[in-house]
Amino acid sequence: MMAPASARSRFFKGCPLACKWCSNPESQRPQPELIYKKSDCIRCGKCVEVCQQQALSAGNPFFIDRERCIQCGKCTAVCPTQALEMKGKRMTVSDVIRELQKEENLFRRSGGGITLSGGEPLAQPVFARELLKACKAKGWHTAMETTGMTSKAVIEDVFPWVDLALTDIKAVNPTIHQLNTGVDNRTILENLIRISFITHVIVRIPVIPGVNDSPEEIRSIAEFARLMSGVDTIHLLPYHTFGENKYTPAGPHLSHGRCRLTLRRQHGQPEKNR
Repeated sequence: MMAPASARSRFFKGCPLACKWCSNPESQRPQPELIYKKSDCIRCGKCVEVCQQQALSAGNPFFIDRERCIQCGKCTAVCPTQALEMKGKRMTVSDVIRELQKEENLFRRSGGGITLSGGEPLAQPVFARELLKACKAKGWHTAMETTGMTSKAVIEDVFPWVDLALTDIKAVNPTIHQLNTGVDNRTILENLIRISFITHVIVRIPVIPGVNDSPEEIRSIAEFARLMSGVDTIHLLPYHTFGENKYTPAGPHLSHGRCRLTLRRQHGQPEKNR
């Protein structure tokens, strides 16, 4: 099973992992937050003038004092270049459904629907479940991108409402996983197997040079994927730095093509290069 081309993603803030290669660090914290893009700033000073908390200062290397900032958004309203921007907003299930209904005709023609992404949608399990239920009630396809880092109870409560799970396997080796994501992977691996017995699964492997691209780790991931029930295919996600759509193989580690060959030999599943 593949996610419909007309699926629309809705991003959840908050993630229990802190992957070193994360390209969306603003998604890690659960609350709305102020983002400063230095390259867009023209140093006009309007934001500093309007900030009653004195949280903004050109003398601060990070520009924003997170201890003072109350996320009021007043500075974003006066910034002429949008160098200051609020990431995240509080919404209800009804708010999200109302937005998606604008494309309901497209969903019905194409079999499309919603993909919950993040961050980690399961960091807000009740909201995720209720949103999925509301989408299913309308006949929309439901998909979720997940790390699997949650409790067994949440998996069993949420995934009966998911048509397709897109699950990352970043590393099977627990030391590699801990060092590069900040969390142990035992719960994650157990939950990925649970998910595979509930719904269809696409396994995705972010190929990170020097982290998980050794022949041994790729084989371990492939062997683990064989334990999962509902795996339709495996996607390799090429490494890229923030803002760059490329990755660079490092030293003696496997190239992206060789990772694909190792997976094909080990797992016997069709794979796709994403």
